[in-house]
Amino acid sequence: MSRLHRSGIALTLTLAFLLLLGRPSAQAQTEVDLALVIAVDISYSMDTDEQELQRDGFADAFRSPLVHDTIRGGMLGRIAVTYMEWAGSADQKVIIPWTILDNSESLMAFADRIASTPLRRAQRTSVSGAIDAAANLFEVSGLEATRKAIDVSGDGVNNQGRPAPQARDEAVARGITINGLPIMLKQPGSLDDPDLDIYFHDCVIGGQGAFMVPARDKSQFQDAIKAKILLEVSGVVPPKGSLIRPAQEDATGRADCFAGEARWRDRFGN
Repeated sequence: MSRLHRSGIALTLTLAFLLLLGRPSAQAQTEVDLALVIAVDISYSMDTDEQELQRDGFADAFRSPLVHDTIRGGMLGRIAVTYMEWAGSADQKVIIPWTILDNSESLMAFADRIASTPLRRAQRTSVSGAIDAAANLFEVSGLEATRKAIDVSGDGVNNQGRPAPQARDEAVARGITINGLPIMLKQPGSLDDPDLDIYFHDCVIGGQGAFMVPARDKSQFQDAIKAKILLEVSGVVPPKGSLIRPAQEDATGRADCFAGEARWRDRFGN
């Protein structure tokens, strides 16, 4: 082998090595500031107009330039989000799988996928099932996340599956924060809870920096969702305010975390 040929091989190997050094590793590509599960209630208690508000509110939040800037301002400048629907204890469905959001194009595409999701309704309300399914999604995500959060939105209390506080406590023990969006747009009925915000505060949310944003009026619904997403993306501990209630804030009254199960048994006997 000639000296010139050997030099050419050495140069080729050197260039290949330099290219490999400059290429981000698979682990670096999956490191994110936040891994977020958006868990939305599609039970029959959710009217179609509530479902539309919920779906469109999340889509609009991810279209917001303020949300885009907040994501870019993170340590890594990217987050990962998955969108999951839930109802009864055996009904959780991932609508949009884990997606890396690191620029305006990916965020707008994600928002469009949310907005184009057909409405679906299903039986029963299992907040615990939603938390358990969402927590398990982190295990199969392949992500290295600085923070992990579940964003639970819904208009009812747990009436199927294991108690919600058990699911919450196990998720928190795994380093996951659970935030809540109690939807309180209509007058409570026989299976509804007039103190849904207190229930979410005492029985659902938990973990480092956990908070909830009650939605009591259609006019403030989109603002509530956007505020919630901004706080989750930024990782800022939320202040006490008219819309935002941190987990550390004292509730006005202790919730019965088993009220939903009891009401269902009283009415249907199961």
